[in-house]
Amino acid sequence: MPEVIVLDTHIWFWFINQEFERFPAHWRTQIETSSDVGVSPVSCYEIALAEQRGRLELPCLAQQWFEEALAPSGITLLPLTAEIMCCAVGLSPVHKDPFDRMIIATSLLLKGQLASIDGLFPQYPELEGCLMES
Repeated sequence: MPEVIVLDTHIWFWFINQEFERFPAHWRTQIETSSDVGVSPVSCYEIALAEQRGRLELPCLAQQWFEEALAPSGITLLPLTAEIMCCAVGLSPVHKDPFDRMIIATSLLLKGQLASIDGLFPQYPELEGCLMES
């Protein structure tokens, strides 16, 4: 079974908007050639909230953006389960952002590679060997 690539919210947004210069160049190829790329539903929340607060601009309504940024792009909306929630709560206390913790837990439980440039993620001992290399 191929390894899933889990995109952190910012990587998903940049990838869809073709802002490839914002993350390591070889990630684009890995994402485009992987048969299994996904995002956590919390990434939808983060994008909708950032748009509502004026921190980013979408070219259409958030729901339409999500529809176009998922299936047509080959990116799957991954499950958000009770097991993921428990894993997120049990992570090392690196930082308190519950959404980041849920994204990390999703990647860990799916045994995926997490694409993120969040500077705090490498501090999670649980993510050793699970972060895409930059």
